[in-house]
Amino acid sequence: MTSKYVPPKVWTNNNENGGKWAGINRPVSGATHEKTLPTGKHPLQLYSMGTPNGQKVTIMLEELLALGVTEAEYDAFLIDISAGDQFSSGFVAINPNSKIPAMLDVSGENEVAIFESGSILFYLAEKLGHFLPTQHEERTAALNWLFWLQGSAPYLGGGFGHFYAYAPEKFEYPINRFSMEIKRQLDVLDKRLASHHFLAGDEYSIADIAAWPWYGNLVLGALYNAAEFLDVESYKNVVRWAKEIFARPAVQRGRIVNRTKGEPWEQVPNRHDASDITNALNLQP
Repeated sequence: MTSKYVPPKVWTNNNENGGKWAGINRPVSGATHEKTLPTGKHPLQLYSMGTPNGQKVTIMLEELLALGVTEAEYDAFLIDISAGDQFSSGFVAINPNSKIPAMLDVSGENEVAIFESGSILFYLAEKLGHFLPTQHEERTAALNWLFWLQGSAPYLGGGFGHFYAYAPEKFEYPINRFSMEIKRQLDVLDKRLASHHFLAGDEYSIADIAAWPWYGNLVLGALYNAAEFLDVESYKNVVRWAKEIFARPAVQRGRIVNRTKGEPWEQVPNRHDASDITNALNLQP
């Protein structure tokens, strides 16, 4: 018989049962060590890792560069979250929440720090004038779905992903609870995409750029190895959308920046020039 867990009167941190990421999780904020962040030569300095949240920003930057927007040139430095790089004094100065991605815009008289992936996408779209509709109705739709993603993805990542893929033990209740929620979210997306080509309407926007690294990767089998488990093929409109976005050259480029796993051609830990990505992609068999 399994003993029933009784919450203590006062909770205390126990790192012994936290799974893969227990060593970096803690109940306080702030820096754990002094380290200055590196800087490069471009207007935008990105500090990130090629997780779904990191991919949002590098895909956005590569999409802007594909349009010829030179102000989107960037240096991307790897922040290895498994090693605790996000707790350096330099990173915490940009993002007190110690989560990737974080970015510095050094193009003006004063540096601008931007953190939270949705905020970075909005900042770039506003500043550089692409991927956010200007008409009120379409713009509102794009922001609706951007905020939907920012609120929904934690259930996919920290909820389903943690208990299904990373928790030290498999427990039926949380896996069932979060599987139900992710299937509900996929159904929300599928019904939206049944009547709209992209999330905001007819045009590709920051809503799609934000959602694809999570839900696109999921239905294409590149996230948590859970596509069969969640029967993703039944969400035909999401699969159509995911495949179409995956085929975009800028997505192919952005998804491999700050990445440290996969095939050699899928890994560009640091990016300082377009050739860094091209050289990696040229390794494809």
